[in-house]
Amino acid sequence: MKVLVLGSGGMVGSSVVKILNKSVYVQKVIPSTRKDTNLFSLSSTKKLIEDVQPDVVVNAAAKVGGIVYNNTKKTDFILENLKINMNLLEAIITHKNIMIINLGSSCIYPLNAENPIKEESFMSGKLEPTNSPYAMAKLSAVEIGRSIKKEYGHRIINLMPTNLYGPNDFFHPELGHVIPSLMYRMHHAKLAGDSELKLWGTGKPLREFLHVEDLALAIEHLFSVETDLDLLNVGSGEEVSIQFLGNLLKEIVGYKGNIVFDASMPDGNPRKLLDSSLINSLGWKSSINLRTGITNTYNWFLQNFKDLRL
Repeated sequence: MKVLVLGSGGMVGSSVVKILNKSVYVQKVIPSTRKDTNLFSLSSTKKLIEDVQPDVVVNAAAKVGGIVYNNTKKTDFILENLKINMNLLEAIITHKNIMIINLGSSCIYPLNAENPIKEESFMSGKLEPTNSPYAMAKLSAVEIGRSIKKEYGHRIINLMPTNLYGPNDFFHPELGHVIPSLMYRMHHAKLAGDSELKLWGTGKPLREFLHVEDLALAIEHLFSVETDLDLLNVGSGEEVSIQFLGNLLKEIVGYKGNIVFDASMPDGNPRKLLDSSLINSLGWKSSINLRTGITNTYNWFLQNFKDLRL
């Protein structure tokens, strides 16, 4: 099996390449980044597909970020993610034997969806406003994929992972997701000897986190099963509060100051836990718990951000 991995330079793509390079199901992995292909261009995307002739395309290419980034760059998030997904899906229309594994996000589900959130909650209500443009782009990808599957017969599976973290994440103090952003800020606070660290919101929202390698293993597992399902949640089933997460990071990073929550800032969705029973029924289950995964991620952070080390 020849597998083309789009977005292979990012957190998800690099982990997928790492896992698939060791997979018994895969003969060859072809990594692709923006350096070799402009996915905003339909012609460039078509050329890549024609040149590689893959059996499977794993689409890990996306513009991603945390609550601040999503809330301040709404136009970029919807346009860039729409272009990537539209161009890829149109490019494979004439290649009926190519299987697509398209990566979405749990933010596609409505703000008030019943938890744990099942796949049947798809397009059943209003989106969380801070990241609705990103979610709309991902929702559109699912609908385009379903249209192509019905009309042309392609096999397209959309994976909706919960909040991801791990090596090669976007470690930015403001624009990253909660774990890499907080890890970066907490490490800096430790080095500076700061007595307190402020976090957005109340600390009460509940979140589920998944180590990126678990997602990569889920993708590999799908090569070994037959399923007609085209929408699958991928989660750890481990739910914690943001306050718990902050204290866990504090322990792992070794920060001695106090965590202070700024309740004047938004919390985002109050709770978001995925029901991953469908992919579990296919034989995959998360294997990396949160403490182990964050410890692994912080060790990677220390090794790769040498200017920040003690």
